[in-house]
Amino acid sequence: MIELSKKISKLVGKTNAEYGLIKEGDKVLVGFSGGKDSTTLLHSLKHLQRVAPFNFEFKAVTVTYGMGEQVQFLAEHCKKYDIEHEIVDTEIFELAGEKIRKNSSFCSFFSRMRRGYLYTTAQEQGYNKLALGHHLDDAMESFFMNFLYNGALRSMPPIYKAENGLEVIRPLIFCRERQLRAFAQTNEISVIGDEACPAMRFDIKMPYARAKTKELLEKMEEENPQMFISMKAAFNNIQTSTFFQKEFLDNYEEA
Repeated sequence: MIELSKKISKLVGKTNAEYGLIKEGDKVLVGFSGGKDSTTLLHSLKHLQRVAPFNFEFKAVTVTYGMGEQVQFLAEHCKKYDIEHEIVDTEIFELAGEKIRKNSSFCSFFSRMRRGYLYTTAQEQGYNKLALGHHLDDAMESFFMNFLYNGALRSMPPIYKAENGLEVIRPLIFCRERQLRAFAQTNEISVIGDEACPAMRFDIKMPYARAKTKELLEKMEEENPQMFISMKAAFNNIQTSTFFQKEFLDNYEEA
């Protein structure tokens, strides 16, 4: 029996209610890599399916990169817990060697390609939503990476519509990474870690910006344990009139 903490189930339920992530009759495709995040997401949706006052269906999809990954145990895990599952085999790994320059970061390439296969699978099979396992730590890292390295203020919304019309949802976006890690450890679930990252097999530079940002956030949280709570609140309190874009300044009135 899988034990899902009350904290996680409460956060997922609250996020779903506040942002309308999953509604009556939805068909949700879930990106299932086998890591702690997507594994927690699967069981969170299984729990939501049992307790929610509406009906929806979901299926887990594992996208392989074509590098001999052993993912059969993921299919067995889903079968054990009565979760529909499909493996989509691709040749992303081979394509990466042809398309990407040596010594460049492959992470965004693999992410985009994997997302593309998930989009295609969802559309071909009639799913109207795609669920991803991003959590609050991911959102904060994304915000600071864009802020410090890309000159942009952006993060990861709980729900958005892709260009193809598919709605992408993040039911775990208010959960902390440590909660998801604890879920896997408590239930003694074997999960896939960084060792399965396809970029590890190339002569590349590792994602410097993400590593430095994660390190920065850890130091900031040590000094201010309430930082993530404050940042979470700040994401709901964006005062656009205080920024430099002219369309905001034209409507700005000094208090």
